[in-house]
Amino acid sequence: MSIKPNKMMRRRSGFVMLIMMLVMVIVSTGSLVDVMVINGEKYQSMASEQQLYDTLISAPRGDIYDRNMKTLATSSPAWTVYITPNGFKNLKDGEAETVRNKIADGLSEILKLEREEVYELTKKSTYYVIVKKKIEKSVADQVRKFITDNKDLSLSNYIGLDSTTKRYYPNDSLASTVLGFVGDDNQGLAGLESYYNNDLTGVSGRVVAAKNAKGTDMPFTYQMLEEAQKGNSIVTTLDSYIQYTCEKYLDDAVAEEQVAERGAAIVMNVKNGEILGMAVSGDFNPNEPFTLSKADQLKVDAEKNEEKKTKLKTELLSRQWRNKAVSDTYEPGSVFKIFTAATALEEGLVNSKSKFSCNYTYMVASNTYHCHLRSGHGVQTMAQAISNSCNPAFIKIGQLIGATTFSKYFKAFGLTEKVGIDLPGEAGTEYHREENMGPTELASSSFGQTFNITPLHMISIAAAAVNGGYLVRPHVAQKLIDEEGNVVKTISTAYKRQVISNETSKTLRTFLEYVIENGAKNGIVAGYRVGGKTGTSQKLSKILSTGKNSLYIGSYVGIAPINNPDIAVFVMLDEPMSGRYYGGAISAPVGAKIMKDVLPYLCHEPQYTKAELSKLSVTVPDVKGNDIATARDKMSAHKISYKIVGNGSKIKKQLPSAGTTIYNGGTVILYTDEEKESNVTVPVLTGLSANDVTKRATDSNINIEFSGNASSSEIKSSTQSIPPGTSVAPGTVVTVHFFDEGNSDLAQ
Repeated sequence: MSIKPNKMMRRRSGFVMLIMMLVMVIVSTGSLVDVMVINGEKYQSMASEQQLYDTLISAPRGDIYDRNMKTLATSSPAWTVYITPNGFKNLKDGEAETVRNKIADGLSEILKLEREEVYELTKKSTYYVIVKKKIEKSVADQVRKFITDNKDLSLSNYIGLDSTTKRYYPNDSLASTVLGFVGDDNQGLAGLESYYNNDLTGVSGRVVAAKNAKGTDMPFTYQMLEEAQKGNSIVTTLDSYIQYTCEKYLDDAVAEEQVAERGAAIVMNVKNGEILGMAVSGDFNPNEPFTLSKADQLKVDAEKNEEKKTKLKTELLSRQWRNKAVSDTYEPGSVFKIFTAATALEEGLVNSKSKFSCNYTYMVASNTYHCHLRSGHGVQTMAQAISNSCNPAFIKIGQLIGATTFSKYFKAFGLTEKVGIDLPGEAGTEYHREENMGPTELASSSFGQTFNITPLHMISIAAAAVNGGYLVRPHVAQKLIDEEGNVVKTISTAYKRQVISNETSKTLRTFLEYVIENGAKNGIVAGYRVGGKTGTSQKLSKILSTGKNSLYIGSYVGIAPINNPDIAVFVMLDEPMSGRYYGGAISAPVGAKIMKDVLPYLCHEPQYTKAELSKLSVTVPDVKGNDIATARDKMSAHKISYKIVGNGSKIKKQLPSAGTTIYNGGTVILYTDEEKESNVTVPVLTGLSANDVTKRATDSNINIEFSGNASSSEIKSSTQSIPPGTSVAPGTVVTVHFFDEGNSDLAQ
């Protein structure tokens, strides 16, 4: 029997459909296996990325404090502005373009950005694009208002703000080269911020929240929150007042002596290596680390070639960030004679009775060396040789020591390695190794030339020379504390090793005090026993490479009180152009000024001799009609500070006038034209110790004359000749009378 065609067609169609269904089942099953089994994790991750929004919560960076818990660096609230461009996919083309343009117009104006840059960000294919980081609250509020004012465009679906932190330095440039600064992502880029970056950096938090197709939060859905943890804070060894004092007097000296290559000053505890102050002139504001000084910016603006301009700016930024006290080396010159004397004394090669003759010249291996005194010093004791800073005498001492022993102590004093301070960028030393040290190298090294060390090395030598012979490790951090104030880590103050005996150290203290009393008299601080040494080194390599002459470094290291050493003060001025360059003339006065302020602050009471008490007041010389250079020399000869006002070449007026008696720490105002400074106000000067009166008068730009007995801090001032609140010309003298109430002879 035959089958009808239409029936056959139905059977064939059914068979084909069955086959197709089987194929579809197989394909579907294979896809499910691929999605759920073979590549299950991959597709699950892709889905999560589309449905979940994962963002980090910035952790507050740890704070930095001085030794008295005064804040030097902290983190304040800030915000990051972001957009979600993927949300535009759900808008029609016209609507999407309207929103993009509105966002570009509004955010570019509020955030001070280029409009086209913001517009391009809106075209990215992602849920999270940062527009600008670390904006202040006032700017964040403007962004929020912009969103609210454009509710009709639902800008809240496309613009958001994440909370973060911004590094803030409340004291502007104070200790900036020590503190350093941070980058856009709060990572430390210099100074303590860099060295202790891992400790200061906290642990970021995290928010994971469900998102809808538009990229906005879905209410009542999954959310996970991990709180951010603040980083550890640093309590430093720095003292803000001592730091300010170092910067103040160093900056004054750099300006006065026209120093071309900046200067550095360090105050260190000689017993444990704590850095109380570390100043570098030409520093910066870490709140705006990429902003040059006005002088440097003018140099950049003057360069017409864009490539050279960029290079110059980079060089100048690096220069202002560079910590000269840590990252630069120098030939110490005669300051280094402390080391040579210590070595010879310890080895028993010389003693306080040793004598050396100087006839101006001395020859070693066909090389002739000269003393700075053309007539020579004749026969001199060891103390006199140091005080006279006699090169021939120290060349002879170096020959007694010999290359082997000299090299042994060079290593013992830590001069073949870095001191290991907790700051980045510390420079190594350049020196003559024992196998390369011939008679000439030994001769020059004995008085501090032809090798390079850092200022930190030099102050470490001085500390070991006077503290009983112990080599300390200079350091800036005292301890690390957590958010609750618990101590996480304490920085060791243990000394490295003993390099000379206590007996040798005692002898060196007497020598260094002799230097200040008889040689480097600019280091004298009334009321205190001070020891120290000055040095002047010529920058021979730079002179040869540049052809410039008269390139010097003047330096000084002082210790006080020398009978019971507490602090060492180091000062260096690199390439002074004022015509003066000897360390004793330009650096020692800076060290003395720092000590004068710092020693009373550290509770060291002055003990004035009768001679010192008689010199507490000085008579102002007459410089009217003199040229500036002559006036300056006269003031310096009388140990009187001065301030020049005006642009003229001669002194037309002075305050106080000639013959006036003022305190020897006072300031005379010298006018070179008819212009006058605005008046100042006399402060309250009663009920204070002599030190406090001096400080308050200095801060107010007036002079004082003491009357009565001001020899003890327990004696307070009782009256002042000009009432508080009176408006007077700068430099005006106010007589302050002191009365010792404890010495009453009233019968009871």
